[in-house]
Amino acid sequence: MAGARARFFGFRPLNVGLLAAGLAAILVGYVVLADGSTVAAPLLLLLGYAVLVPAGLLAGLRRTVDAASDAGE
Repeated sequence: MAGARARFFGFRPLNVGLLAAGLAAILVGYVVLADGSTVAAPLLLLLGYAVLVPAGLLAGLRRTVDAASDAGE
């Protein structure tokens, strides 16, 4: 049960944290964009969409693939 509690739909706490940070950066980016910013908004949106969300999805992927290949042997 403790192992199931540590994972949220297969995501580890690091994944959830990175995805939450990405969502926050995207939301703040759109709010700043609505205020008319031409520098901060695109940087926040780029950070959210191109860095944090993909990192949140891919963090820990190698360990999962290595564990699956070890289990198959």
